[in-house]
Amino acid sequence: MDEGGSRLRRRVSVRKRDRPSPGSGLAAGSAAEPRQEREEEPGAGSRRRRTAEVQPLENNDSEEDMFGDYDNFAENSFLAQVDDVEQQYMQVSERGKRAAGLSTEGLPWESGATAVGSFAESETDEPVRNPSKREDVSAELGILDDVPSSQVLYFENVQNSADDLGSQCTEERDWNASSLKTLNEELPPNSIEQHQQTGDSSSKVRSGSEENRRKSLKEHLKSVMTGNARAQTPVFSKTKQLKETLLSEEISVAKKTIESSSDDLGPFYSLPGKVRDLYVQFKGIEKLYEWQHTCLTLNSVQERKNLIYSLPTSGGKTLVAEILMLQELLCRRRDVLMILPYVAIVQEKISGLSSFGIELGFFVEEYAGSKGKFPPIKRREKKSLYIATIEKGHSLVNSLIETGRIGSLGLVVVDELHMIGEGSRGAILEMTLAKILYTSKTTQIIGMSATLNNVEDLQEFLQAEYYTSQFRPVELKEYLKINDAIYEVDGRAENGMTFSRLLNCQYSDTLKKMDPDHLLALVTEVVPNYSCLVFCPTKKNCENVAEMICKFLSKEYLKHREKEKYEVIKNLKSISGGNLCPVLKRTIPFGVAYHHSGLTSDERRLLEEAYSTGALCLFTCTSTLAAGVNLPARRVILRAPYVAKEFLKRSQYKQMIGRAGRAGIDSVGESILILQEKDRQQVSELISRPLENCYSHLVQEFTKGIQTLFLSLIGLKIATSLDDICHFMGGTLFGVQQKILLKEKSLREITVEWLRYLTEKGLLQKDAVDKSKEEIEYSFHITKLGRASFKGTIDLAYCDILYRDLKKGLEGLVLESLLHLIYLTTPYDMASQCVPDWMIYFRQPAQSSRTKCSCSSWSL
Repeated sequence: MDEGGSRLRRRVSVRKRDRPSPGSGLAAGSAAEPRQEREEEPGAGSRRRRTAEVQPLENNDSEEDMFGDYDNFAENSFLAQVDDVEQQYMQVSERGKRAAGLSTEGLPWESGATAVGSFAESETDEPVRNPSKREDVSAELGILDDVPSSQVLYFENVQNSADDLGSQCTEERDWNASSLKTLNEELPPNSIEQHQQTGDSSSKVRSGSEENRRKSLKEHLKSVMTGNARAQTPVFSKTKQLKETLLSEEISVAKKTIESSSDDLGPFYSLPGKVRDLYVQFKGIEKLYEWQHTCLTLNSVQERKNLIYSLPTSGGKTLVAEILMLQELLCRRRDVLMILPYVAIVQEKISGLSSFGIELGFFVEEYAGSKGKFPPIKRREKKSLYIATIEKGHSLVNSLIETGRIGSLGLVVVDELHMIGEGSRGAILEMTLAKILYTSKTTQIIGMSATLNNVEDLQEFLQAEYYTSQFRPVELKEYLKINDAIYEVDGRAENGMTFSRLLNCQYSDTLKKMDPDHLLALVTEVVPNYSCLVFCPTKKNCENVAEMICKFLSKEYLKHREKEKYEVIKNLKSISGGNLCPVLKRTIPFGVAYHHSGLTSDERRLLEEAYSTGALCLFTCTSTLAAGVNLPARRVILRAPYVAKEFLKRSQYKQMIGRAGRAGIDSVGESILILQEKDRQQVSELISRPLENCYSHLVQEFTKGIQTLFLSLIGLKIATSLDDICHFMGGTLFGVQQKILLKEKSLREITVEWLRYLTEKGLLQKDAVDKSKEEIEYSFHITKLGRASFKGTIDLAYCDILYRDLKKGLEGLVLESLLHLIYLTTPYDMASQCVPDWMIYFRQPAQSSRTKCSCSSWSL
């Protein structure tokens, strides 16, 4: 008996320790669960889940008291059940009687009633319950302290599953009977008798305090529920919350899709459906072209391989790049760099993508002109899209390498990739891409262009796949104007063109002198109902042509969208402090304006917006507009086959005429090249020859090319030994084309030669390292002058001269006046072209109030 009694007490004490307190909530219930599971028999877990159903609380609509006289919270509550079950463990005598007789009379399951409904009536006849049920009960009651009055909804959900209790009760009854039988077998008879007496006495004591205990519990719960009901619900937008939740879920799904390389790309090319909606809202793009879909679903794109793709101008190349950038920003959570050729194009792209950044949660940062921070700000949550010119992009990559953050750059997109073969800017672009390839194996590179020829060399350099298509959304017709005749460019014809028509125009003698090329006639066939672009060789010619056309236009053109043109002039005056360019003041009322780099960014933006909306119908512009600014036209006219004094290249010509034809607006686009008889042979070759090849300019532009490259490689510690530098050079475009560009020297000989030159100039210093007893390896480190030169992006042709002049200036330069700025800012490459009026320099100090200081500055 003693042995059996002690064993029973041990079991009861374990259950009492594991039972959570009423206020412990979900956390307490879940924490106690593992300890109880260790005591249960196999299969007890499933039985516990079946017995975890509860009845919902009833509602009372009394205005005076929220709960009225309804005492179900106290008398029939789950807390009361838990306490009763605990007492039942102590009443072993009653269990002994039930176990001996195997009788289940009076149990609530006999009548099919639920545990909650029958508990008060069978208070002394309650069988032993599953201990895990106490955890679920206390857990659900613990929620009531944190959830506001809407907790009723929770219990309504529980009601839906309460209907299944009837079918489960039979199984529970059999299990409880077997449990009681097992308990009876374990206890000796004398133990049962002893605990019968203990149970009778304890029930008498319990009945005295039961009413007070339940009354106190009732008042406590009523107080808590009343406070929750009166608590003010926080105000928030459910629609906004749902949208943000949906966007977050879609980004998460898209991220998992990309990481798993699954064929299921998600709602919009692995991007949230919101991205598709934004393209419809901001750009009016409802559906992608077939080639765009094909390109985005290429295996090379899905596997994040480097890619080069080429299509005609206006084919929609930029949209593919934008979708790939958004995938990197939103799904892979890495920064993106987009390199564009000109400041105007950077500003246009900043304007177009900033709205996407706001809606989708990433930063759009401008690196052009004087804008941009080096190194960029390191952000913890949101990622950044850097949009940069070629030069700023190179500086940005250098700063990321120096700070060890180049790995954070997930994608680099290069627009107008063919510019890698154009002078010093091409050399800088080549250096930028070579450094990325060498220092970060996880950064993807995407290059696009409308004018690529020797793609194989670029593929080998960038280790990239290639995709091309001849798709163009609008048909393009090319024409040449010679004297009064217009010819259509036709590759099947013997001389590459066929006669189209004579230009029918009646010109006065004055007009013939002012407009010998019949520009006015060609323009008025299109404007004002359609748009037109006139490309001119120089900025000055742009302004002159705009004035000439307006001088002979009919007064009827003034009435076309007059109010909108008035607003354009008003806005231009406001941003320029009331000083509007006189040329624009005369031409804008006719719907005509010039567009070149002489405009400020704000002026350019206003004019481009006016052109896009149709308020302006004619732009006279330079070739920079053809390089990416999205301003298409029904007709494009090339004033002459020249850019400044240089004859047009095939790639430049294709860029300009590619602006003809507006997708979704025009059914056809027209380009007309005006030429003189003297240029006929060259133009014939221009329209028939293939595109120019891209060749490296690293060596040709040696001071801005290979010298700057070696200096930055050693300064950034990318490569410091001769072998490492030679290995790096092998991965450049020059390394790929070295046998074509410089046959007489090997790559190693070229490297040694230029390293020796930089060392002699004092920009590098050579150190000897004993690699073995028989071999000595040389490494290099950068000097202070070298570091200042590459950090300040100083042309190495003048860096030593500049340092010497600045050092000399420190001996007598007076900084109290501003005259020293002239000394500091005069470019060396322009000094030979400047012929200053020295009398101005003589008179200005004399007129100054600080004559002595100014004269001291002048003496320099």
